[in-house]
Amino acid sequence: MTVTLNDLVESKGYVVADGPMGTQLFAAGLSAGWSPEEWNLSHSDQVRAVHRGYLRAGADLIVTNSFGGNRFRQALHGLEHCVPELNRAAAHIGRVEADAEIQRSDRPVLVAGSMGPTGELLAPLGDMTVEACEAAFAEQAAALDAAGVDLLWIETMSALDEVEATVRAARSVSDLPVAVTMSFDTAGCTMMGVTGKELAERLGPLELAAIGANCGSNVPDTEAAVLAIANIAPGALVISKPNAGVPVWQGHSLVYDGTPELLAAHAYRIHAAGVTVIGTCCGSTPEHTAKIVAVLAGDEAPPAVTAAPNPRETLDERLVRRRPRRRRSGG
Repeated sequence: MTVTLNDLVESKGYVVADGPMGTQLFAAGLSAGWSPEEWNLSHSDQVRAVHRGYLRAGADLIVTNSFGGNRFRQALHGLEHCVPELNRAAAHIGRVEADAEIQRSDRPVLVAGSMGPTGELLAPLGDMTVEACEAAFAEQAAALDAAGVDLLWIETMSALDEVEATVRAARSVSDLPVAVTMSFDTAGCTMMGVTGKELAERLGPLELAAIGANCGSNVPDTEAAVLAIANIAPGALVISKPNAGVPVWQGHSLVYDGTPELLAAHAYRIHAAGVTVIGTCCGSTPEHTAKIVAVLAGDEAPPAVTAAPNPRETLDERLVRRRPRRRRSGG
């Protein structure tokens, strides 16, 4: 019998989703500016290892390495002709690792086919037509479906019209459930000015498997958005996958400052408020996932983190605050 996202939530009260693929692949050697999706073909072992790390940490759902797997994104790398192959490979890798974990641990695991934004703007704001947008996402969704994902996962969106076009495209070629998350990274709104309330009101009629937020500029803005969504759509499955804090300088490296404890505290708070699909995004690791799993399962006490960082403090302000001051000499 096929297990659905709703089945998992009903059985345990929540679903722990995985963390990011991109920052993990960069840590494994992916060059900046190159296609992460191409690694499904050239470095499949590394992609499999990322999935395996999250699954061994206890994730119930993994998201495929196909975020930029549409023809617009792949054209930046000269790979637009490889879109079906890249997406089929992403889904196959995820399916293999999920099935291995199911066999190993005798627990259900879902594979979600990631579909990220095109990076273009729909007319009249940009040059992309609705028809071209839908064709690109239909091509991607068909390949992910054919290779065995359990649901389609439209993520990190900014514009509601692109979301709606993507949902139409996915449903034109697939009967799989569809989940949607948007990224709240501009004063509590998406880049295109969408609030959590507007997301819930506009997407509610689409009968999606789940809706919510991922990525974003900081944990508090993501948290505020998902709580607004849960309040407007109390019957919906709501997703939260925030970044691991914000990137800050440590020496010559830019790293994310959100600890596993910070993300687990977030998970505890939002689950208590009715959010049921909880994971992480950029900068997090399987260690973050494991801490969330332990806290939500009641195996560890909620971390003593009372609040996430100030959502209105700019990155520049945070860097200045964290930069050690020079000691004044003499006197």
